[in-house]
Amino acid sequence: MAYPLAAGMPNYSGTFIPTIWAGKLLEKFYDASVVPQISNTDYEGLISAQGDTVNIRTVPNVTIRNYSAGQPLQVERPDSPMVTLNIDQGRYFNLVLDDVMEIQSDINLMNTWSSDASEQLKINIDTYVLANVAVDVAAVNKGATAGRLSANLNLGATGAAVQLTKANIIDKLLEMGQVLDEQNVPETGRWVVMPAWAIRLLKSSDIKDASLTGDGASPLRNGRVGMIDRFTLYSSNLLPRYVDTNNPFDIIAGHKVGLTFATQITKTETLRSESTFGTLMRGLQVFGMKVVKGDSLVRLYAYA
Repeated sequence: MAYPLAAGMPNYSGTFIPTIWAGKLLEKFYDASVVPQISNTDYEGLISAQGDTVNIRTVPNVTIRNYSAGQPLQVERPDSPMVTLNIDQGRYFNLVLDDVMEIQSDINLMNTWSSDASEQLKINIDTYVLANVAVDVAAVNKGATAGRLSANLNLGATGAAVQLTKANIIDKLLEMGQVLDEQNVPETGRWVVMPAWAIRLLKSSDIKDASLTGDGASPLRNGRVGMIDRFTLYSSNLLPRYVDTNNPFDIIAGHKVGLTFATQITKTETLRSESTFGTLMRGLQVFGMKVVKGDSLVRLYAYA
């Protein structure tokens, strides 16, 4: 908007008064990407294009039987079922930079746009993955009667989400830890992803006896906040929110072995546009996700 003019005053802006273009772009802030931090990415090097399938071998359950002297031994052939990870999701961007814009700009727009596209891909993929985790969490690791052994931990259910406050949020986190303990999930490598409002409640709660430690440096772009109990704590604004009583969120926790994720940028190219005087830049990223051990994950269905 040009400087305000009095009535009847001619507008010389852009004619005799020059228009100035800034040499820097306005800073942009992005949601943090957490999926690579909370998932198993061991199979990422096996994919090359959308539609690939990765067959993952599982460890069989070996039966232990009683033995009495002289009895015949029963032979068992352990069954090791396959878990299939389908690389069935693709996301792309396709940008054009007109030659006229490139000449007039003193900023490398193509590099700036490609950086933005990379961040937007992370956000889009994180949103998809986080929205599809809860459905495959083991039934005994979520709901109003969670706990494989205790079955008395209320982690919220449809129509009856748990209200989190600074008075109870630590207890709920410890209950999520108990659920994983009852599933014999290793203590090392556990994580929990929470929305920003839950992080605020946690920071304002009485955390003296909950083993909460902050990082010495500023959080990285993966949303890492610190540790509580045995969980590495991540903050994300991409967790799903539901159209339900009090509009609750998913808060998920677990171990990396529970979630498998694989992604690859399979195409990045620049070429001349056929329909305009300009340069096209486009990229394709393919990925797949699967909950491979639902008993290694836990879901808290909660609202503020």
